[in-house]
Amino acid sequence: MTPLLMAALGLLMVATAFLSGLFGMAGGLILIGVLLTILPLPSAMVLHAITQMASNGWRAFLWRAHIRWRPVSIYLIGCALALGAWSITRYVPDKPVALLLLGVTPFMARLMPKGLKPNPDSIWQGSCYGFICMGLMLMTGVSGPLMDTFFLGGNFGRREVVATKAACQVASHFVKLIYFGGIIDQAATLDPVLAAVAIAASMLGTTLARRILEAMSDLQFRTWAGRLITTVAGYYIIYGSWLLLSRGHALAF
Repeated sequence: MTPLLMAALGLLMVATAFLSGLFGMAGGLILIGVLLTILPLPSAMVLHAITQMASNGWRAFLWRAHIRWRPVSIYLIGCALALGAWSITRYVPDKPVALLLLGVTPFMARLMPKGLKPNPDSIWQGSCYGFICMGLMLMTGVSGPLMDTFFLGGNFGRREVVATKAACQVASHFVKLIYFGGIIDQAATLDPVLAAVAIAASMLGTTLARRILEAMSDLQFRTWAGRLITTVAGYYIIYGSWLLLSRGHALAF
């Protein structure tokens, strides 16, 4: 990777970490989409895991007083079950499939019956969401859209949403790092210089967002977070569909 490309990725990581630090979401969703366009899927997953572990870990530390540990513990049960299941199959999706899944998941979560409104304190819901989110993490690189919808559906303030989700994401991305860095057959490696850039950029972007989050109201937070998720998810549906259609057109000729 050239120094210019590495610097450009560093700036992107600062921007996406800032976005995630502000809303607790969306930054990782944007970053993985970019990484998937310039790197092989396993390498993109490993770099994304390092970046998101740094970003979410620093965010969890900054907002540690607001972490709701019961939902975190329940969520991790589902993550462990998902890792066991995916370790057996070692499935790695194509890029178009990964992008389509990225886009579809938030809309699927919103179509759930009202009687099944997300409750992060529920043991069965938390475990189920943990399993599904970890599965999506291993197929698409992120589980943010579905996890965002889950935590936004609970009786959490904006600080609790950001802090609790960050704690869950640290564990999720660590599992993803293990899976794509060692378990799958085509395991990826990562340039240590690029890893250092990713960690520093993620911590910087997260720190810059803290004061703005403090100034927001819970209503502003939920309104803009929902709009952001919808916009980014819609883009990935269009992009993933275009890649599939392009591939089908190429095969036809």
